[in-house]
Amino acid sequence: MSAPEPKASEMRCIENKTYDEISVGDSADLTRTLKPQDIELFAVMSGDVNPAHVDADFAKTDMFHGVIAHGMWGGALISAVLGTELPGPGTIFLDQSLKFEAPVGLGDTVTVRVEVIEKQPGGRLRLSCTCTNQHGTTVIAGEALVIAPREKVRRPRVILPEVHLHVQGAQYARLIAATETAPPIRTAVVHPCDGLSLVGALDGAQRGMIVPVLFGPRGKIEAAAKEADRSLDGIEVIDAPHSHAAAAAAVAHVRAGKAEAIMKGSLHTDELMEAVVDATLGLRTERRMSHIYVLDVPTYPKPLLITDAAINIYPDLAAKRDIVQNAIDLAIALGIAVPKVAILSAVETVNPRIASTLDAAALCKMAERGQITGGELDGPLAFDNAISPSAAAAKGIVSGVAGQADILVAPDLEAANMMAKQLIYLAGADAAGIVLGARVPIILTSRADSPTARLASCALAQLYVKNRPRKTP
Repeated sequence: MSAPEPKASEMRCIENKTYDEISVGDSADLTRTLKPQDIELFAVMSGDVNPAHVDADFAKTDMFHGVIAHGMWGGALISAVLGTELPGPGTIFLDQSLKFEAPVGLGDTVTVRVEVIEKQPGGRLRLSCTCTNQHGTTVIAGEALVIAPREKVRRPRVILPEVHLHVQGAQYARLIAATETAPPIRTAVVHPCDGLSLVGALDGAQRGMIVPVLFGPRGKIEAAAKEADRSLDGIEVIDAPHSHAAAAAAVAHVRAGKAEAIMKGSLHTDELMEAVVDATLGLRTERRMSHIYVLDVPTYPKPLLITDAAINIYPDLAAKRDIVQNAIDLAIALGIAVPKVAILSAVETVNPRIASTLDAAALCKMAERGQITGGELDGPLAFDNAISPSAAAAKGIVSGVAGQADILVAPDLEAANMMAKQLIYLAGADAAGIVLGARVPIILTSRADSPTARLASCALAQLYVKNRPRKTP
């Protein structure tokens, strides 16, 4: 007769065995498969960053020819069995001996078993501790000496917090790596008269992303290079007396077909965009220009695009159509086959009193009729159910977009800007930015951008030029 299944309430509790309840031969076990996250968490907690555990390239060259677990990862699993199963809560560790007999590699499944081998006076227990892998090979062997609890303890099992591991700039590193096979693009860099903006352009050139042409007062550019201890050898500099003249000259350079992108230097965005949108000498197309943030958010598993946070203040439906299409085109150029687009509002139902919900519904219908192409749209969606699967499930939203959006389309510039800045300053996100809809992509950088974010902005332009649709309506 098989044992009855444990009740849900029992599974939610943790209970010990007292010294008097325990007999020699009693045992408990636990099974765990080693994942990369286990190694990363152990390294973060312990500070042990031995490259044998955390550096895959190095690990290939050592005696085990691959990443292995920290030895004490297995020791921690033994501690978990002793502290939660046998004897369980109230156990006091006195001594532990361990012999490491074989490595534990990624993907190995380890079974930890503790067994009582002696009961001693004073509530003490001696237990054998063994860890074996999926092949039955002993990887750790040893003994533990503990004081077992005398009183019964039964407590609700503590629910551990979710842990999100994030390597700063990891999404951008993948983005930058994707440019390695793409040719560099000639880029008009407007007024790079401070160290940050100049170094950003020079770093992009050094990585083979752009071929910069610098527009601005030659003396100031050279002074910025000297201050940053960087050379301008081989870099073309086109002298312009001030920032307005530099913007106009850079736009004319693009109109003449001599550059494939524009990069903002140390001037206000408005100054640059004034030259770009000039009715006769600018770079307008039939499509509305819009700004797209590409954020590397520590708590989100993929790049998150937010639009429009810098150009269109209160866009109407026609402008939003172009804003959505620009973002889809960029996402596709970045390798997202069918971008998931969430049209945001304060609620996820259409409400005639909230204009953004009506726009969201209209944009989704426009996508159905082929007026917006390349992406999967849904809206209105609130921010939480656009990016959180659990929030979407709680609201009963059945959607291919909800909970897993690639692109967030805000109702207006204020909402987009605040949303992006909150993620940057409260969630530790890195932000790269680009403007699309003009004849060429426009790289918008900020003084607060990290060097990696500046390179990522160059990568956005380079990948877009390489992979953009042949026709931009």
